[in-house]
Amino acid sequence: MVITYQLIQETTARYKQRHQEREEHLSELEAGNLLNVDTPERVRKRLERIANHPLAVRTMAEESQPEVAGVKILSPENFNRLVQERILGQNDLMSVSYLEYGLSVSRSIGRILIRNNSNRLVGYGTGFMVSPRLLLTNNHVLSNAQQAGFSLIEFNYQSGVGGQMLQSYTYELDPATFFLTDKLLDFSLVAVKDNSSGQPLLATFGWNRLIEEEGKVILGEYVNIIQHPSGQPKQLALRENRLVDLFDDFLHYKTDTAPGSSGSPVFNDQWEVVGLHHSGVPQKDEQGRILAIDGQVWTSELGEDRIAWEANEGIRISRIVKHVLQHNLSLTQRRLRDEMFNQIPLSPEAIKEETPKISPKLPNIASDGSVTWTIPLLLSVRLGEVATPSVPVSVPQPDNLSSKPTDSSRQDDAQWDIESDPELAKELQILEQARRGTIPYYDEVADRTEQENYYGNLIDTVSSLNSRELFKQLKDLLRTTHTKLLSYKPRVYLYPWVDIQPDLKIRSIYSQLEFEPEQIIREDLQIEQERTARLQELVRSESLGRTFQLSEQLDLLEAELAYNCEHVVPQSWFQKREPMRGDLHHLFACESVCNSFRGNTPFYDFPDFEVEETIRTNCGKSEGKKFEPGNGKGEVARATLYFLLRYPGQIDNSSNEYEAQRLETLLKWHQDYPVNEHEKHRNMAIYKKQGNRNPFIDFPEWADKIEFRLGLG
Repeated sequence: MVITYQLIQETTARYKQRHQEREEHLSELEAGNLLNVDTPERVRKRLERIANHPLAVRTMAEESQPEVAGVKILSPENFNRLVQERILGQNDLMSVSYLEYGLSVSRSIGRILIRNNSNRLVGYGTGFMVSPRLLLTNNHVLSNAQQAGFSLIEFNYQSGVGGQMLQSYTYELDPATFFLTDKLLDFSLVAVKDNSSGQPLLATFGWNRLIEEEGKVILGEYVNIIQHPSGQPKQLALRENRLVDLFDDFLHYKTDTAPGSSGSPVFNDQWEVVGLHHSGVPQKDEQGRILAIDGQVWTSELGEDRIAWEANEGIRISRIVKHVLQHNLSLTQRRLRDEMFNQIPLSPEAIKEETPKISPKLPNIASDGSVTWTIPLLLSVRLGEVATPSVPVSVPQPDNLSSKPTDSSRQDDAQWDIESDPELAKELQILEQARRGTIPYYDEVADRTEQENYYGNLIDTVSSLNSRELFKQLKDLLRTTHTKLLSYKPRVYLYPWVDIQPDLKIRSIYSQLEFEPEQIIREDLQIEQERTARLQELVRSESLGRTFQLSEQLDLLEAELAYNCEHVVPQSWFQKREPMRGDLHHLFACESVCNSFRGNTPFYDFPDFEVEETIRTNCGKSEGKKFEPGNGKGEVARATLYFLLRYPGQIDNSSNEYEAQRLETLLKWHQDYPVNEHEKHRNMAIYKKQGNRNPFIDFPEWADKIEFRLGLG
């Protein structure tokens, strides 16, 4: 048994606390009033999700008219009737495709072999893949990285059609690459080593894409659990647990027959994960002792599956997703995390029942240019000489596992070599002086003098100029004083000093996640090294005569290995040309998940923007060709207004970029979110680097006097 007595006590306390609410729910369900149990908003979201889910529509159509091949569009009346019958359990007839989906999904679920530091087996749990490399289970199954490092995950431990046990496959866990855990939400997320030698690739078993949005299940619905109870062969509990109560973080589902196993996924009827099973409420005798299913007093030797459970408890998957997305992770860890949400698993139809095929090993490239494949024939090919960048490439080592920002300045890292980049060394010296207090973060008196010198007589004549004249004069000033056209190199020009906050940290513009400057710089160095290595691979593959275009592959490579830098005016709007690409006034630190979330979407102000419901990692809300950031609205608005002045015509007057009426959003944010010390510091630092300033940071009131439509193409 891996479940603890303390966990059982906490679950029991929650269950007792909600006795009255639960009884009301059960009373409504017994009366057949399913759609009155949960809130109207949650019911609406659930019905909408079912109506738009291909599996739900297909299975209900097949159940309604089994003689009809393929998917039949149901009338609204039939749809509502079938949904209510299915959720209420009034119709237990299920389409065969429902079972086929369940069997294919079950492949991603494995038995965890919990071992100690002597590699002795000390217990079992259940876990399931949520990406090509990441496994989800309970914290009380794998409570720390050290324990995970000794433990294993075993797939396909189950009986076949004839009753015989199938060939199972065991994989080592890889917490050194990724391990994230939380005791309160009782989950652990850990990487799995993809040992392809003699074993199927992990991706062969599929994975369950986790979904943060609501609408996956409502009170009264039946849920499904796939599990390895007490380490037994895989078992399926289909529609035997009914959701009877919801908490902020937990959900309760009640059954008379099928308990859950620690770390099991809890599915709805569309085989979407709605919860992570972790505990239950046991039946007890008058002395408070836990009872077994045969009515006798339970002992730990019997295993948790022999407990007479009164109810089951799981962690809401939406809360786990939110928690995972909010963590500040290293570069490698973020890539693995992003695969959970960006990588689409194979559809259940595409996953075959037979034993997974063992994939050949990847080619080995020797120093002399020879390439060797094992297929299983041994085949060697000597490549011609290829022109590749001369930058030395070092293979990044697995990141230390941490959910907190790394103090990179104290780490001994072979890749942390700044001597070869004197510009970077100079910038870091400035940062170190600020840390020692020998220079100020922002010198307001000196900055005021620099403003007066920069704008000169324009300060006194602004009131006499009309909106077009002021636009032209500022445009000319910004262009002629932009004397140093910097190349795009954020790790040198942006992170060490320009984008530093008053506490000398870096904060992502949209999410406000905090980083040490050295951490961001190190990651960008790693990205550049990996880009170089991948570029070498691309050049080699091109020399083999492949048909794809190298330029297209380079675009994909840049999208996959993006710097932690946001162009407030997206690069695609100006075709990545300089000096726009390297202009520091519209560059901000931004972790890649938010960068990708925004994409090249123009800013927008949603009338119904609600933080709890719509923010993803606090990045903001994205819908269609509209994006509202979670933070930094004033800063990005002033940066965009600067860009319109400095580069007129580069932003198109279109729905894909900025229609004229949407400039009002920028002006509103400029007004609602005043200039802060961080912006003043940035403006002063950028002025020293490239020679021009952002006038809307120096004189915010000037924004109301300018015709910004002149800047649209």
